[in-house]
Amino acid sequence: MNKQGDMKRIGFLCGITAYGLVSFTAIFGSHANGQSPWPNWRGPNGDGTAPQGQYATQWSESENIAWKMPLSGRGASTPIIAGNKIYMTLGEQDTNTLLCLDLDGKEQWRKTFGKERPAKHAKASGSNSSPTTDGKDVFVYFKSGDVASVSLDGAVNWQFNLQEKYGEDSLWWDLGTSPVLTKNALVIAVMQTGPSFLVALNKTDGSELWKADRWLDVPEEANQSYTTPALVRHKEGETLYTVGADHVTAHSAADGTLLWKIGGFNPGADKYFRSIASPVAAEGIVICPYSRGATLTGIKTDAGIQSDKRIAWQKDFGSDVPTPAVYEGWIYLLGDKGLVTCLKPDSGEVVWTTQLPKSNRQFSSSPIVANGKLYCTREDATTFVLSLENEGQIVGTNKLEGNAVATPVFAENKIFLRTFEAIYAIKL
Repeated sequence: MNKQGDMKRIGFLCGITAYGLVSFTAIFGSHANGQSPWPNWRGPNGDGTAPQGQYATQWSESENIAWKMPLSGRGASTPIIAGNKIYMTLGEQDTNTLLCLDLDGKEQWRKTFGKERPAKHAKASGSNSSPTTDGKDVFVYFKSGDVASVSLDGAVNWQFNLQEKYGEDSLWWDLGTSPVLTKNALVIAVMQTGPSFLVALNKTDGSELWKADRWLDVPEEANQSYTTPALVRHKEGETLYTVGADHVTAHSAADGTLLWKIGGFNPGADKYFRSIASPVAAEGIVICPYSRGATLTGIKTDAGIQSDKRIAWQKDFGSDVPTPAVYEGWIYLLGDKGLVTCLKPDSGEVVWTTQLPKSNRQFSSSPIVANGKLYCTREDATTFVLSLENEGQIVGTNKLEGNAVATPVFAENKIFLRTFEAIYAIKL
């Protein structure tokens, strides 16, 4: 067996013996019902891994494209798939819109939710937050504060404006956090200059189930976060791990109780330490990119650990925008300038690195592992495919037209890749 194969086998065994885990998929993940092949921007396990299948490694505008649909509005969110339909958000004619397509790219319906609040940043939109689904309903959230639940066939269950209820958005830039589904609730993180909190909404009617304060005394823009909480399921229930405002916090998903928090992520009190990349869980460790891509920290999640013992390791590199992927117990980090790093989750040891071709364009899309390969999409809609069995060897370089910040979606042996200009279905 090659080195990477040995790593995977050892990692699986360590996952059982060291952490008492029976199945990684059973413990970690955003949706337990398994009804949706791509229920949120991070995939069915919430960790940047795709369902089993065969996926293309080579494509272009004229090769391996099943279909391409031009988009009539701007959006940076990642599409989701549920019930053999694609759901995606965008702004059309100054209106927040949810668009439904079938898997052949044919429009089924569209719904609108309030007036679009346009982006401030060139790489953003009023539809940055990705939708999510429990396999029965689709939940959307927009920069304007509009949040809604829609059935898979387009019936609006409920909608309201979060900012009208809880206070105006004070972010300097564009809303980036995506809603997270727990067993009973839709959870939205609001981390900004001023009152910050996690709020859990009843999936059935949108009413408040709980609200947990997350206001931390940190300098200026450091208060502001565009990250999405990581949800971990375990025997005792569900826990939400949230990065932002120079801290990692752990809250009970059942009632919002703060279980623990740890700071120290901004020892120099830099007032501009806003955070974008989200945390990801890996076998008793939460991996946290921070410091505008200058640090990557492994945090022990066991409830009984003292604060000064909770940091397992820290590296002086990381990612500012892309969220790492976890596959078979190993961390795959994509840096904004294309440095790909494989690390061990328990120690942070670097196993291998690969530098993707240099460019004046960076990576905002998060990496996805599919069929033993790592897919990394650059902002110029170029996707690099790396073989994990061969320590990150590049096996595909695939350029499409336009600009891309959304994370690619994998389902039904196809890759669905959204650019600002169009959505593609890429076939094998």
